[in-house]
Amino acid sequence: MSTPSNAVPESFADANVAAPAMTVQTHPFYWSVRRELWEHRSIYVAPLAGAGVALFGFLFVLVRLPHMVRNSMNGGPTAHSEALLQPYNFAAGLIMAAAFIVSIFYALDALYGERRDRSILFWKSLPVSDLTAVLAKATIPLFVLPLGAFVLAAVTELIMLLLSSLVLLASGLSVGRYWSEVQVFGRLGMLLYHLVTAHMFWYAPLYAWLLLISAWARRAPFLWAALPPIAIHIFEKIAFHTNYFMQFLRNRVEGGQDAAATMGDMPMNPGAHLTPGAFLASPGLWIGLVFAALFLYAAARLRRSREPT
Repeated sequence: MSTPSNAVPESFADANVAAPAMTVQTHPFYWSVRRELWEHRSIYVAPLAGAGVALFGFLFVLVRLPHMVRNSMNGGPTAHSEALLQPYNFAAGLIMAAAFIVSIFYALDALYGERRDRSILFWKSLPVSDLTAVLAKATIPLFVLPLGAFVLAAVTELIMLLLSSLVLLASGLSVGRYWSEVQVFGRLGMLLYHLVTAHMFWYAPLYAWLLLISAWARRAPFLWAALPPIAIHIFEKIAFHTNYFMQFLRNRVEGGQDAAATMGDMPMNPGAHLTPGAFLASPGLWIGLVFAALFLYAAARLRRSREPT
């Protein structure tokens, strides 16, 4: 049996009619961020390892926890109350430190690494602009890692609180008093505030500078990122006998805590006095964000012109 002569034209006509309906948005920025998460497992492995270490160490704290709680309830020294908070401070601090270290090394390798292994030749063949690619990479240290660290710290501290409550109930001690001492939920609010102000906004020019060096350096990006500040400091010290530039760098690396809040020993202290208005009014914040935008724009331009190493 012969097929109708108009079968092929009709199939082409149907395809042409259906083609516009099958068109979907590709969301290049979203998939660029997903690509970074797929390629760089340290983004979540290192903070998870920090949380695992904190939980493992907390198991030893549980052995002497009833004794510590009894001393605190009987009006013992303030050191006993501080000892109850110390494991939670350690857990949050360890997770934040792991996320910060990963952010530094990720930003230094993000654009240099794709030129080193020549994968940039493949990624440039895709319909993704250099600016989109750079902004997606900047999203990791600026947003993904701080927010991920907060979620992981919250889960870790809630697990610690649950284990502590079970141990205290088994020992016949008051769980409510212990909860009022550690104030986990208030501390988590302080931790979120610290991560948003310091790790996201205040560190933005630092991460952008590292991304710029990663896009520019042909070898040893860590060395090229550190040499200019060191050279400026040495020049200032020799020429003017001052230390202003190093003080400026120290203030930037320490997170701008004078502008963000009076945080005391730990940024998670619920009794700390927050000053978000002073932080938002700080000239250093906005000057830093302007420099961060310039650095990211320059990194995108360099990514367009740099050849694989």
